[in-house]
Amino acid sequence: MANSLTEHILEFEHAVLTLDRLRAQGVLTSIPGLTSPFDLADKIIGPALERIGFGWQEGRVSLSQLYMSGRICEELIEEILPPENPVRLNQPKMAIASLLDHHALGKRVIYAALRAAGYAVQDLGRTDVYELVDLVLAGQIEVLLISATMQNSAQRVKDVRKRLDFARSRTKIIVGGAPFRFDTYLWQDVGADAMGFDAADALRVVARVLAELEPVKR
Repeated sequence: MANSLTEHILEFEHAVLTLDRLRAQGVLTSIPGLTSPFDLADKIIGPALERIGFGWQEGRVSLSQLYMSGRICEELIEEILPPENPVRLNQPKMAIASLLDHHALGKRVIYAALRAAGYAVQDLGRTDVYELVDLVLAGQIEVLLISATMQNSAQRVKDVRKRLDFARSRTKIIVGGAPFRFDTYLWQDVGADAMGFDAADALRVVARVLAELEPVKR
């Protein structure tokens, strides 16, 4: 199964790098036993984009290829993500952001999973450290999810934590993305409160963090 998945990842990677959207779509719909959009994101699209990201860092992939492959992947996953759950769960204010990343696939998948589960979460988009801190403070966000796909982006979470602490904010930070999966202690090093490996794990982590906070009276 592992070899089969690797073949599909490589085939999908080649398709998006050559901007063959139809071929990429065909790969996603032809994998036996893999139909969940979250599984496709975690096991095929995510790993392919990680490879493309490393290719860009090593000079084998151009910035335009990095950008366009991310756009294609986001469009494809958007087509198969589940609809928003109309039932809203009682919860503290929550937001999600992509920190200094060139694509936001991971954020978009987690965002969709949370909304499908009934959580009301604000999408802050792609931000830098200063903008993100300002948005969190202005919106009185109590739980912040940060997606980082590059090592330098993951390291900047530390700056977000420091600035929030300086402002005496008690915002809980949950992180996710390739750097945190490769180094399972990195989330602690950058001052995050928790880390999620994938969409399913993110839902469990969010539920745990929310349970630790005082329920919001509505």
